[in-house]
Amino acid sequence: MSEPLKIIAMIPARYEAQRFPGKLMEDLHGKTVIQRTYEAAKNTNLFQEVYVVTDSDKIMNEVAKFRGKAIKSKKEHHCGSDRLAEAVYDMDIDIVVNVQGDEPFIDENSLIKLLNVFAEDDAASIDLASLKVGIGDSDEITNPNNVKVITDNRGFALYFSRFPVPYPRNTDTTVVYYKHIGIYAFRKQALLDFYNLPMLPLEDAEKIECIRYLEYGKNIKMVETDVQTIGIDTQEDLEKARKYLKSLENK
Repeated sequence: MSEPLKIIAMIPARYEAQRFPGKLMEDLHGKTVIQRTYEAAKNTNLFQEVYVVTDSDKIMNEVAKFRGKAIKSKKEHHCGSDRLAEAVYDMDIDIVVNVQGDEPFIDENSLIKLLNVFAEDDAASIDLASLKVGIGDSDEITNPNNVKVITDNRGFALYFSRFPVPYPRNTDTTVVYYKHIGIYAFRKQALLDFYNLPMLPLEDAEKIECIRYLEYGKNIKMVETDVQTIGIDTQEDLEKARKYLKSLENK
């Protein structure tokens, strides 16, 4: 009988977000966004440890304030995967789940489905896994802030794009568009490999970091969920999240 996998969650938390600086420190119904995210990850009871990984003293102090665990990045990093790779380099773990710091409404069932792929028949061929959700609204499909993903018939990612893929040249064919949800479960080695490999043209053109894994031949298993997350990229998103939390409390 094989040993159980050692699974941790890490929350990359950059203070100076390009579109909404300081968003992780914003108040979300009595707690900061980063505290809401950390507690949501902890409350799933799926992880041996949960860490915030940040470049910011403000976020480090906030995590200490709510008695969470945080790791300060030693270097400047261009993306979340690099930040996580540095943090896990000397850790004895198997799987690292990247929980986005600006998505505080974690769906436990989706995470369970994500982690279950590492116990399936094709688990040995999976370098990392991530989530996708079907979208039908034309504005969502064409919005470049929504990364779309297409897969093969086994559920492995073929490509990610900000452009609507597939392009509907044949309008008689019905296709489902899928939005990529940026929650990943990495094998540790895949994350370290990413850290040591330079960016290639496709990733650079689309500005989608998971394309680097595809360009270097890594296998990404996509898991479908029906849960739409509320990511906080703008002030409007924050207001939407506040209203959502208020609606839960009023039920």
